[in-house]
Amino acid sequence: MIHIIIVGFIAGILARLLSPGPNNPSGFILTTVLGIAGAFLATFIGQAMGHYAPDQGAGYITSTIGALVVLFIWNRLVARGAISDPGAR
Repeated sequence: MIHIIIVGFIAGILARLLSPGPNNPSGFILTTVLGIAGAFLATFIGQAMGHYAPDQGAGYITSTIGALVVLFIWNRLVARGAISDPGAR
């Protein structure tokens, strides 16, 4: 469990560094959730495509790519107004 949180946090930080913008979720918890969601997305897609075994998870690079996809979807939803930006005042 702690390994997933560490990989998620690192993937979330890397995704935020690679895709800076005003709608980025900020803070330790949102960054970690972003990375964990990216890791789950990357693992799900990787397993569906046959790149990972059923008991194997995504690594740092694919988790970061997954987090970038989640961040892109987040930014589109905030830009559309479908969700509010917790960092906006």
